[in-house]
Amino acid sequence: MKKPCLAGLLSALALCNVAHAQNSVTLYGLIDEGFDFTTNAAGNRGYQMVSGDAAGSRFGLKGSEDLGGGLSAIFRLENGFNTNTGTMGQGGLLFGRQAYVGLSSAQYGTFTMGRQYDPTVDMWSALTAAGNWEGDLGSHPYDNDNADWDYRIQNSIKYVSPTVAGFSGEALYGFSNEAGGFADNRVYSAAVQYQMGPVTAVAAYMKTDNGGATAGGAAPSATVVFMGSSQQNIDAAFSYKFADKAIVSLAYSHVDIYNPTSNAYFVTQPAPGTQNSWKFDNIELNGQYFFAHDFWLGAAYTYTRAHVSTVTGSSDPNWNQLSLMLDYDLSARTSVYVQGAYQHADGKTGQDFDYANILGSPGESSSGNQMVYRIAMMHRF
Repeated sequence: MKKPCLAGLLSALALCNVAHAQNSVTLYGLIDEGFDFTTNAAGNRGYQMVSGDAAGSRFGLKGSEDLGGGLSAIFRLENGFNTNTGTMGQGGLLFGRQAYVGLSSAQYGTFTMGRQYDPTVDMWSALTAAGNWEGDLGSHPYDNDNADWDYRIQNSIKYVSPTVAGFSGEALYGFSNEAGGFADNRVYSAAVQYQMGPVTAVAAYMKTDNGGATAGGAAPSATVVFMGSSQQNIDAAFSYKFADKAIVSLAYSHVDIYNPTSNAYFVTQPAPGTQNSWKFDNIELNGQYFFAHDFWLGAAYTYTRAHVSTVTGSSDPNWNQLSLMLDYDLSARTSVYVQGAYQHADGKTGQDFDYANILGSPGESSSGNQMVYRIAMMHRF
């Protein structure tokens, strides 16, 4: 019974689009599936089938309605899922990737409300390897700056400006939804972008207060990477495109976490009240070279230096990470690719910072070194 019902729904949507050309509803998605090998995860080798490493597997609905005068009503409902198990992603949420509704105008910009990406992800992350073409294996340690789209912002309102003389901007505010706690688990963020010809430049900022402190707040504990009294991300990036042959980008981010209590990627969390602050500086150089329009090679190098302050002292761990990706498009919608990443962690903190931990691996290494290799297929629909 379920299959005819679904077919009927899609047919009805198609007929609706024919009858009312100014309105549209689109079903879309992406499946990323492959095999990963990890050299060291808790002292063991790892062999895994992994869904959504380069890009999160998803399906969604998006649509618009022409309201006249250049104004449209828009919506998006997007679900993340695991191809291997059929389970939902983002903590089991039905539309955990995105869920919003709003108004859009070519002249005045776009206003949306719901669960959505903040401006640092929309504008800055797109110039990093993790946020653009490589996904998990290109992430900065612990995805400390959210370049890999680890979390979205709930209860949020967002404005995206039109582009004027190459400049565009975004601003977002995520409400805590806590009576008597306006600043408890709230988020605000802004970004500005300049794009003209082959040049793209971005500056972005995000501030989170008590992220994860409440389940219904702007940054839910099920997806937030760090929990602490506050976190701020300061980002900048520059990209240059050489005709249709190559793209080179330089990205920088600075992250401050004050009074941290946990790291989602740690095996052993720090004892309560022992941490004053964690600060990260990430510098990434990445690029893509196109042998042909359907065959390209990408490479990224990131140096990360942290400052870990505790009640007993401080230390400065650092990470070096190199990653590569080779992609061949079998068609406009289907591609096959191979990836590899190496991370070296150099720290003497006495915490999990001292162990290499590439995102997408089965877990942290038992040493300061880790390598992950992947061969996979991606299909878009």
